Amino acid sequence: MSDNNLGENNRESVNFIQKIINEDNLKGTYNQKVHTRFPPEPNGYLHVGHAKSICLNYGLAKKNNGIFNLRFDDTNPVKEDDSFVESIIKDVKWLCPDWEEVIFYASNYFEKMYSYAVELINKGLAFVDDLSADEIRDYRGTLTEPGKMSPYRNRTIEENLFLFEKMKNGEFKNGEKVLRAKIDMSSPNINMRDPVIYRILHEKHHNTGDNWCIYPMYDYAHPIEDAIEGITHSICTLEFEDHRPFYDWLLNNLDDFKKAPTKQIEFAKLFLTKTMMGKRYLKRMVEENYVDGWDDPRMPTIAALRRRGYTPESINNFCEAIGVSKAQSVVDISMLEFAIRDDLSPKAPRTMAVLDPIKLIITNYPEDKVEYVEAENNSDNPELGNRMIPFCREVYIERDDFMENPPKKYYRLFPGNEVRLRNAYFVKCENFIKDENGNVIEVHCTYDPETKSGTGFTGRKVKGTLHWVSAKHSVDAEVRLYDYMMEEEDYDKTNFLEKLNPNSKIVVKNCKVEPTMNDCSIGSRFQFLRHGFFIKDQDSRNDNLVFNRIVSLKSSYK
Repeated sequence: MSDNNLGENNRESVNFIQKIINEDNLKGTYNQKVHTRFPPEPNGYLHVGHAKSICLNYGLAKKNNGIFNLRFDDTNPVKEDDSFVESIIKDVKWLCPDWEEVIFYASNYFEKMYSYAVELINKGLAFVDDLSADEIRDYRGTLTEPGKMSPYRNRTIEENLFLFEKMKNGEFKNGEKVLRAKIDMSSPNINMRDPVIYRILHEKHHNTGDNWCIYPMYDYAHPIEDAIEGITHSICTLEFEDHRPFYDWLLNNLDDFKKAPTKQIEFAKLFLTKTMMGKRYLKRMVEENYVDGWDDPRMPTIAALRRRGYTPESINNFCEAIGVSKAQSVVDISMLEFAIRDDLSPKAPRTMAVLDPIKLIITNYPEDKVEYVEAENNSDNPELGNRMIPFCREVYIERDDFMENPPKKYYRLFPGNEVRLRNAYFVKCENFIKDENGNVIEVHCTYDPETKSGTGFTGRKVKGTLHWVSAKHSVDAEVRLYDYMMEEEDYDKTNFLEKLNPNSKIVVKNCKVEPTMNDCSIGSRFQFLRHGFFIKDQDSRNDNLVFNRIVSLKSSYK
């Protein structure tokens, strides 16, 4: 999809999930109530695919005057960590500025989940199994062959209650026993073939410590969490579609939730071109030092997008534009880039930065003179006002803005040609100097004092305008140019490390920027004329300014 198509989307259109909500409201299914949630597992940083889910759940709640929960599905102590919890809270707060910041944890419901498991045992709908994990897998059957019943499936209710309590009390080793739902081993849906709902894990939990040594499986815990919190519409990605029958079976068999059970609805995940998604693969990139951490601006994590300079408005607009559907597809990354350009164009002040400087000397300009020229901060937004830029005899221009022997239709600087220095004067190239290696190190020009910008000059015209910074007043900076994570499209999860773009990060040192850049705060965003949008990075120090390129002015994606 092209950039232009993004703006053509009807943002007021009703997606299929909203239609389901509208029907439920008409029927009074949930008494006109809409309650959504975002339920991450705290086992890694969130990525832009999760941002789609956050924006969708939060947006539906807000649109329907409902409630939005952030709830951690922290049922696996082996992979979870408080640092991930903290990062997720920060991400959701950033994307959802009006969120009330009420946080829920699945682990806070462990006692209730245990009691519901006891209820299932008492109803003859769950049993303690002694089969190993490999044996359970073998007994499960295949997509074309039914499974076999466990030899422990017909234990009495009393025996199951006794063994389950002993599991809870820590009297068995890891893997020695599990609790399984008793449903149908011949079901065409493998997820309904007596799924495991509790396993033994003698591991310390980040929230409950050593209080538990048995932990609920995700498929068991998730619907109960939703129901306890009063979630009306449990919005999941498509891989949970085959799990919905168990979700419904569980809530319909627990007395507390039969009346108006939560409705699970699935939608297509977000996949981006040139981008590897999936927490386990991103985690590998971090742990094996392919990137500089979870917030490396090359990563698709929300933390990385924030550090790179994306705004929450741009992410929300992007998610709104790509829409919600049941059909799985891959979204062109240029749509994400368009969203941030579209958001920053009226907001970001313009400034001049020279990334590959050569010195331009105006030989007929007084050596000790300094004057200030006026420049608009954003021609599309007059409210951002103007700034005064120091101008003197020596300035820096981009190396590729001068050529000794230019091709046709090269309108920048070359011997005998005249150009305008933006917001300043016309200058004409008279001479240049090379070093011993043949590289141009100085360009010598003369200027016409009658051609100053803003004075109403209407004389001769020039075709080229160059950006520049004062050599005397400029500030040194490091600029980090980021490109797409993946070099090619034809990669998969087994070989993606071989397909990483070696030029995804290029560090350019000794760049020259306007002196006001020294005073701007960390996180300030600008448009560097001709180079793109940039943000002042957290690595900046008084003696070392660092700017990340958020996005170029035009998409380079093909």
